[in-house]
Amino acid sequence: MATQNPLWIPSQSATNLSRFQTHLEQKFGKPLSDYSSLHSFSVLEFESFWMEWLTYSGILLHQKPKKTLERGEHFSNSKWFPGATYNFAENLLEKGSFDAEAIVFYREDGSVERITYQELKREVKKLQKHLISLGVTKGDRVVGLVPNAPIATIGMLATTSLGAIWASASPDFGVKGILDRFEQVLPKVLISVESYFFKGKQISIVDTLEEVTNALASNPKSVFKQTIVSDFIKPLSDFGKIKYPFRYQTLPRLEGDDPISYTSISFSDPVYIMFSSGTTGLPKCIVQGGGVLINHTKELALHCNLSKGDRFFYYTTCGWMMWNWSQSVLALGATLYQFDGNPLYPSWETLWSMAEKESIHVFGTSAKYLSVLEEEGISIKSKYALPDLKVILSTGSPLPVSGFEYVYEKIKTDVQLSSISGGTDLNGCFALGNPNLPVYAGQIQCKGLGMDVQVFDDMGKSVVGEKGELVCPTPFPSMPLFFWNDESGAKYKSAYFETYDNIWCHGDFASITEEQGVIIYGRSDATLNPGGVRIGTADIYSVVSKISEIKDSVIIGQEFKDDVRVVLFVVLAEGVSLEEGLIKKIKEQIKKETSPRHVPAIILTVPEIPYTVNGKKVEIAVKQTVAGLEVKNKNALANPNALDFFKNRKELME
Repeated sequence: MATQNPLWIPSQSATNLSRFQTHLEQKFGKPLSDYSSLHSFSVLEFESFWMEWLTYSGILLHQKPKKTLERGEHFSNSKWFPGATYNFAENLLEKGSFDAEAIVFYREDGSVERITYQELKREVKKLQKHLISLGVTKGDRVVGLVPNAPIATIGMLATTSLGAIWASASPDFGVKGILDRFEQVLPKVLISVESYFFKGKQISIVDTLEEVTNALASNPKSVFKQTIVSDFIKPLSDFGKIKYPFRYQTLPRLEGDDPISYTSISFSDPVYIMFSSGTTGLPKCIVQGGGVLINHTKELALHCNLSKGDRFFYYTTCGWMMWNWSQSVLALGATLYQFDGNPLYPSWETLWSMAEKESIHVFGTSAKYLSVLEEEGISIKSKYALPDLKVILSTGSPLPVSGFEYVYEKIKTDVQLSSISGGTDLNGCFALGNPNLPVYAGQIQCKGLGMDVQVFDDMGKSVVGEKGELVCPTPFPSMPLFFWNDESGAKYKSAYFETYDNIWCHGDFASITEEQGVIIYGRSDATLNPGGVRIGTADIYSVVSKISEIKDSVIIGQEFKDDVRVVLFVVLAEGVSLEEGLIKKIKEQIKKETSPRHVPAIILTVPEIPYTVNGKKVEIAVKQTVAGLEVKNKNALANPNALDFFKNRKELME
């Protein structure tokens, strides 16, 4: 691949990353002249790198570690920072200035709530005291059915302040989707709201709460004590059949600012339980510890150039790992902006007016959201100058080349666009942005510091400039501690270590570029294999997204006559029909911009594409439906009925 012209070149050198690079040079006496040499140091001498970041970043410890890593016989048995103790919540609550804003919450209707670090600590202490009265201690589970709002952060911090474990889901999940997650971890307490707003409508979840809490309380192994309901929109007049209800707003106000008592835990103790999407069965319960905090602060401070007092926003729900990731901005003393509702209601201006009014420094969203703005031809910069915006983050799916171009043409010219990729499994990134490197269209800027990211070809050889499996041969702090209810560790090892012995295989089809950037082509299990040649779906999506007649699409490989053929399903723009001329245009465009192997054998229309509740296309579920197989867990989908449009298509039987 020939070297591209960059879309953006950094204009400043005084970044957090460059300062830390200089610190490492002076500390270890090694010349680190560029990012490539810095990254090499961070993976070849990863124990020195991570110990130095633990100290340099100012993580608050109760006891210092004896060493960086106690490596077990298997990658997954590695123990980080043995001997060290700390508290997760303490590191998020004690870094901000007393009267600085910790959280600024925007509702869909434009109303705003502002909470200082002092006020946040008071709320956390108040809830912590109540959780103690319920018998919540280290290792217990507290779950949240909450929107991206202050109550979610307060609940998480009160829980982790006690050494207990936090897990959350979004209130728009269905009953089965919630229970598929929460029943596996047997919580002692559920924190919820009574309703939420979406597209201007108040949506009650009281009936959902009744079913969920009754199921949790009636489980034979139940330890369930209470449902704490926060008046999010208006107080409940009646708790109905909600099990063990308690109104959050009745907690007595605490006077004074006595310090919070923080329970010490080790870096091998759980903090979060994250849930996989669960489209192929029950969601995996991925248990994560303090290594998440170490990695988050590295990613936010060094790769996003976020500092104390900066203002950070990420559009997310509490059912997506980006919520957990965004909470760690508090550990830098920054201000966390939260939003609940539809980001396009009442118009596209909703988030961007907030970004300009509040002088947001880092703005995070999904590739899908940017694609919608691009499809609508919306010019953000024609109305909002966004002078303080320095970083735009995008994840959830690969951002196509046209998405990169759209950001610089229609949002802001001078901004670091960071497409980031990692996932729920590590609650962080393998590849992400870099304030000291150029941005190239379609590429993630760099491999993450301390993350030994490589791409293996079919022979298990590390390659550059070729497509293959994204792997990590070296342990990293945010790797899962274990899976819940997986005493033998068999499920954990099967998830990441089945392809290569003792090497983490992430399940992404990727390549490393000449510029040392990373391109993600899609999930490995969703890659296409016509004629025995592997093709990433992202290549085709990148082309299709630029065809104005197509509103949305999904691509699968269908087993056919001892081979695999590419099938493209499209949702057409209003008033457009799939005629021969359009089919020819689509195929010619794909052939021109990719290769003949990428050209779909069949193109069909559907009224909608199925997505997970976190906004990801479910190619595997579509592939299974086309093959006549049962999709095991439709509750993980936001629109499960959309799968019906892919059943028994006669065009695919021939």
